[in-house]
Amino acid sequence: MPQNVTPYKNSGDGKKEQVTKMFDTISDNYDSLNRVISFGIDVKWRKKVVSIVKKHQPNSILDIATGTGDLAINLSDTGAEKIVGLDISPGMLDIGKQKVAKKNLNNTIEMVLGDSEQLPFEDASFDAITVAFGVRNFENLEKGLSEIYRVLKPKGVFVILETSVPTKTPFKQFYNVYTKKIMPTIGKMFSKDNSAYAYLSESAAAFPFGERLNNILRKIGFIDVEDKPQTFGVASIYISQKA
Repeated sequence: MPQNVTPYKNSGDGKKEQVTKMFDTISDNYDSLNRVISFGIDVKWRKKVVSIVKKHQPNSILDIATGTGDLAINLSDTGAEKIVGLDISPGMLDIGKQKVAKKNLNNTIEMVLGDSEQLPFEDASFDAITVAFGVRNFENLEKGLSEIYRVLKPKGVFVILETSVPTKTPFKQFYNVYTKKIMPTIGKMFSKDNSAYAYLSESAAAFPFGERLNNILRKIGFIDVEDKPQTFGVASIYISQKA
């Protein structure tokens, strides 16, 4: 099992409750701060996810841990008739709903408050499911992935975009300095929550990326599992399908 890193180390709440509180707190400046911290490269990564999903011509898509809805909005380019963005944070969803309305996508995208480990959907409901920078926030990774498997249609595609850790020099050394020192400092300058961006860095380092995550997906039952490292390995895209 992956190490269970939490945002607030002295809190008596579980990880799920802590993550909800954290994202509610930082929701107002989450988008702008993410652009700064990632140098805007996260936009390019999301476009790659959309391209992968579009090849499968889905009619229905579920975007889990949708946050402020960036990926859900991008996924409208696939031509899907129904897109659901689900998140556990009301604060993030409120901003996402505003963005969806501004794009005139209310007839296509529905933003839903919900728990990724107890999805409020019937079995085999979606042609495609995506998660961008969200699986490492699951309290129980295997339970969350099993729920995703349950609501995905047979032959449906599942795409994860998640941070990973570079393994080659000098990218590994730069990544360690940036995520442990620079990124939390930038986060403190702009965020009301001093713990949030330290947590995001720590959780990324502790998360089972690459072949370790591939093997967990296979254990759940996903097939044709592959990972595609992005930008020297600072992120990875994982693609799999339901048999």
